[in-house]
Amino acid sequence: MGFSVQEDLMWPGLQAGPLFQRPRANVLVVVRGIDSLSLPQTVASYPLENPVPFTLDGVAEMVHSLFSEYTPVVLQLAPSEERLYMLGKANAVFEDLPVTLQQIRARLSQDGSVLTSLPLNSLSRNSEADLLFLSEVQVLHDITALLQRHRHLAKDFSPDLYSLELSGLEELSRLYGNDSPQYRDATAILASVLQKFGEDMYRLYGNRAVVEVVTVKTFEAPLTRKSRSILESKQISNPGSPYNLAYKYNFQYAVIFNIVLWLMIALALAVIVISYNLWNMDPGYDSIIYRMTNQKIRMD
Repeated sequence: MGFSVQEDLMWPGLQAGPLFQRPRANVLVVVRGIDSLSLPQTVASYPLENPVPFTLDGVAEMVHSLFSEYTPVVLQLAPSEERLYMLGKANAVFEDLPVTLQQIRARLSQDGSVLTSLPLNSLSRNSEADLLFLSEVQVLHDITALLQRHRHLAKDFSPDLYSLELSGLEELSRLYGNDSPQYRDATAILASVLQKFGEDMYRLYGNRAVVEVVTVKTFEAPLTRKSRSILESKQISNPGSPYNLAYKYNFQYAVIFNIVLWLMIALALAVIVISYNLWNMDPGYDSIIYRMTNQKIRMD
């Protein structure tokens, strides 16, 4: 279908999948402090040039508004910044998820902690940077554990969105350096944990999930030009604004405008055509009504 090319597409960031089975979940994990991780060769990957900070707040709001009846799971978490954003069913399922660094570090000393299953090697439990990295690994483990207890979330008709930002490697790189054994051990641990995390999420959603890992050494600040208008006002859509500004148009304005415009044009043309035909009508020839009423009077 469509225009076919003579050569194969060699871009490694694209893979073929079922056409009529759309993914039910999108999982985005941003890893700061490293350029690439040792992931399996079957994973589609491509380099990013000039990465800048981004957010999925607009996507999360759109998913929640379009599928409000099904209450999709929307979870955005950044443990290092103690930032948590939840919508839909995530409010009830992930309410026990540790958010602050103090809560996550307390979780490391409880049952089911990753400290009992991970080879720490050169990593220390007494270092703040090491604990931050281990806390992020613990959050990944807890998310899959909660989803395994609530498998019904992966079987509804609404798409789910997960966005996680991990900066533990960045702190280890800043403290120990990229050639330190702590950094190398943490990189190996994170690669294996992310691989298991992706496989678990993929399996929980019945092989209908997209798991993305973005590795970036540092984000580059975009060059922006800020300007200020002399008519700038904080109450743009307020009818009581001193500038008497109208409300903002929504995305349906163009559709409604075209429907009303062409409907009025069609009605106007119909009225003109009908009026012209009625004005030039011959009563004695065209109209059956006039023929029935214009009979000659019979003379007795």
